[in-house]
Amino acid sequence: MNRFVRSHWLLYSTHAFLALIVLLPLSFALVSSFRPLDEIFKYMSPITWKTFLPTRVTWDAYVSLFTERGFGRIFFNTFFVSFVNVIAGLAVGSMAAFAFVFFEFRGKTALFVLVLLTFMIPFEVIAIPLYSLVNSLGWIDTYAGIIVPGIANGLVVFLFRQFFLELPKSLVESARMDGASWVRVFANIVMPLCKPVTVSASLLIFIQQWESFMWPLIATRSKEYKVIQVALSDFVTEYATYWNEMFAAAILSVIIPVLVLLPLQRYYVQGIANTGAKE
Repeated sequence: MNRFVRSHWLLYSTHAFLALIVLLPLSFALVSSFRPLDEIFKYMSPITWKTFLPTRVTWDAYVSLFTERGFGRIFFNTFFVSFVNVIAGLAVGSMAAFAFVFFEFRGKTALFVLVLLTFMIPFEVIAIPLYSLVNSLGWIDTYAGIIVPGIANGLVVFLFRQFFLELPKSLVESARMDGASWVRVFANIVMPLCKPVTVSASLLIFIQQWESFMWPLIATRSKEYKVIQVALSDFVTEYATYWNEMFAAAILSVIIPVLVLLPLQRYYVQGIANTGAKE
């Protein structure tokens, strides 16, 4: 019994320590976003209660984001790009996975391996040829230039394929024998059964796009199409760093994905768990 208690105490202590490591920087950023700029690093040493609690609360940083920095437009851009990527990515990924599971064609295995390679290759490897292609299409500094390259997602194809492999083939065969078209089989029979993996894939696409920095930085030039991760770099200039505004923007950029993830966490975990490595 004592060994059981000690092992659990050690486990909980480890979890608490790891949580503290994660939460301390976030708590400092949150508190600093409500401080005046000249007070942010004033109480760093020695560490007292003033290090983690502001002596004077001000909303100036958050007000400045939307009145001077144009963060209303930036948040719209980020939400719009993420939402369109989720819808288009789910459509393309699920249809590709459906073809890999239920259709037979030459080179299917080799093609699926190529799909897997798309999310194993670092983005930096394809950044230059991708930019050249998008630039030749005239999509630089447009929504299309930010959105289209991220629609075909190999990880989404993999998740849907693994889930489709778990479905009984008799469902599809019965529907086909009754005269259902492939479109109807996909839309009315297969996809309604895929709620967990659909939620998981949606969250993966949303978070991936929300956190995307390198490609939006390359593909946009004007403030009109800037997204939040790129906008965060604007607070560091040659002459000054606006720490309070940077912390405020960082907190907003973290809170929104968390608010999206929390109510859907159960489906997210269930969807990932259901995508076993079945062949």
